[in-house]
Amino acid sequence: MSETLLSSRNLAFELYEVLDAEALTQRERFAEHNRETFDAALGTARSIAEKFFAPHNRKGDEEEPEYVDGAATLIPEVKPAVDAFLEAGFLNATRSFEQGGMQLPTLLSQACFAHFQSANVGSSAYPFLTMGAANLIESFGSEEQKQRFLQPMIDGHFFGTMALTEPHAGSSLSDIRTRAEPAADGTYRIKGNKIFISGGDHPLSENIVHMVLAKLPDAPPGVKGISLFIVPKFLVNDDGSLGKRNDVILAGLFHKMGYRGTTSTALNFGDNGDCVGYLVGKPHAGLSYMFQMMNEARIGVGMGAVMLGYAGYLYSLEYARERPQGRLPDGKDPTAPQVSIIQHADVRRMLLTQKAYVEGAFDLGLYSARLFDDTQTLATEEQRQQAHELLDLLTPIVKSWPSEFCLKANELAIQILGGHGYTREYPVEQYYRDNRLNPIHEGTHGIQSLDLLGRKLTQNKGAGLKQLTRLINECCERAAAYESLNALRQPLEHLAARLSNVTLALLGDLMQGKVNEALANSALYLKVFGHTVIGWRWLEQAIRAEQGLARGNAADADFYRGKLQAARYFLTWEVPGCHHDLALLEARDDTCLAMQDNWF
Repeated sequence: MSETLLSSRNLAFELYEVLDAEALTQRERFAEHNRETFDAALGTARSIAEKFFAPHNRKGDEEEPEYVDGAATLIPEVKPAVDAFLEAGFLNATRSFEQGGMQLPTLLSQACFAHFQSANVGSSAYPFLTMGAANLIESFGSEEQKQRFLQPMIDGHFFGTMALTEPHAGSSLSDIRTRAEPAADGTYRIKGNKIFISGGDHPLSENIVHMVLAKLPDAPPGVKGISLFIVPKFLVNDDGSLGKRNDVILAGLFHKMGYRGTTSTALNFGDNGDCVGYLVGKPHAGLSYMFQMMNEARIGVGMGAVMLGYAGYLYSLEYARERPQGRLPDGKDPTAPQVSIIQHADVRRMLLTQKAYVEGAFDLGLYSARLFDDTQTLATEEQRQQAHELLDLLTPIVKSWPSEFCLKANELAIQILGGHGYTREYPVEQYYRDNRLNPIHEGTHGIQSLDLLGRKLTQNKGAGLKQLTRLINECCERAAAYESLNALRQPLEHLAARLSNVTLALLGDLMQGKVNEALANSALYLKVFGHTVIGWRWLEQAIRAEQGLARGNAADADFYRGKLQAARYFLTWEVPGCHHDLALLEARDDTCLAMQDNWF
């Protein structure tokens, strides 16, 4: 197969035609970069992903981590892959040159990391979690904590995790029971249990730094009583050397349907009464700090879902081109040669649906990465704040929409392979199993929908929503210059206008105290909002494709026509279907809310 991770042509289209990555080099932070350095980083990422990560993707699935003598074991191929990732500098791709980083824009770092997610989502999770934990310490840790824990993480000697979930409290973090008792030396003694901790134990690094949510003895109830602690697997001496093993015990491993290469652990803190933790920032402010890592993880989960969908799409596309079967409906001669299945209209439908889902979500993920660059490097505080507000609003969509619809793309990839799709000799069934975890990772669709409708829309007096509305309207105005895009533009305009009216009505209900009623069908709202956002991103791609065709490069003509056809599919097949969902929202349909426990 020519390309198995992602389409390099589509990546170049996104970076240089849609998102204008080169314009970032005009900012002081990225002034030493240009397209050549960007492409060199992308080429290195592709090479390492293909050479070190992709070859053991199947083996990591078949020979999942084992619990042996109180520790987790991995297949031997994982460490050389992760070491190659570290050696190439991707762990610190966005950090400054002074910190030993590449000082790349997040847009480019995300594009590089997409190769690893596509090649092997299980092994790529270990550095992914470490990057988030390191960023958390860098943002909120003390200088001593940064020296003791952050620098070894930047150097690749320590890895990191996030430890939130407990056996009795999944998404309901206000109910956690893990406790932190102050000690005489200024540290704390942590006691509690955490489950489903990805990367909670492994042999890839000298130490593992757990970012743990716990409650102090004087903690107020609810989420306002949660504090954040650094809890290392091994204590670290003042000179940076490793001390004794901390009282953190691997209680066991969970065996999942997918992501099998990533250890999923149950951890016991303080079984022997001597688990040392270090308070990060202020007491009782831990959840607000952790939201930084959670939001990074949500965007990362969304991109992981995209890349698993992308890998399945590329594989099924190649398979459909090579697999002969049957004849077209008007072919009456049974002795005529069979046609490749891509010639059948329904197979083209399934491929086009996949393309619309994965390339639409891919665009949104990279757009969000560029927004993060804007939050850090735009000229004024006001501009940076506006970028932050829009990114905050889009985060639930970036996480949940790909987790639902790129999973559907994986279903279609299996269908295209027919009976082979269900066998383990072909990778598409693993892509599906891996991706099926993403609707759960970092908050379910229900949690994200409550976050969107119940919180994000009204933040800062709806500043993010106003921005998004303006951007969609501006995109539609630019599309109006192309007569060929009228049939694509109009469905988006109609959906966006109706969604705006529904949004105002639901927010009005919330203001009147009708909270349960307004939020009862929030999952439907999330879907429609997501389709509107993806529709906007597809219309933007369609405009760029029209511009590309106008430049007249014959070698790119098929690529641009494919973009226009995928945009046409999404905006004329998918977008209009949202009006049924909006009708249910307009009616405040209570079918689900009114259902009673004893009726099931």
